[in-house]
Amino acid sequence: MAHRVLICDDAIFMRTMIADILTGAGYEVVGEAESGLQAVERYKALLPDIVTMDIVMPDMGGIDAVKAITSAHPDAKILMCSAMGQQALVVEAIQAGAKDFVVKPFQPARVLEAVQRVLAG
Repeated sequence: MAHRVLICDDAIFMRTMIADILTGAGYEVVGEAESGLQAVERYKALLPDIVTMDIVMPDMGGIDAVKAITSAHPDAKILMCSAMGQQALVVEAIQAGAKDFVVKPFQPARVLEAVQRVLAG
């Protein structure tokens, strides 16, 4: 059975790019969120196998969304997606409960490698 993915990013082109990479590799995208608040709500509703989470989003940032999701679901597998220059935020995200990160702009192979590593962990 395909792993179920929730994609969280405020930019539709980034959500589409991630979805294309993952669906092309056999993953099932079960939902998308464009804000941290939506990410938390959709996680509760969908209980995906893995989440890709942008750091900078409206309403609630990705790090706060990670904290909210992992406090209710400690086993949540979350992969942070950050732009270059956000290294301090990546460290904060990992401390908040994220399992790994990929840096934008994405290399499809790197995204798939990180997703597989997070799912295996």
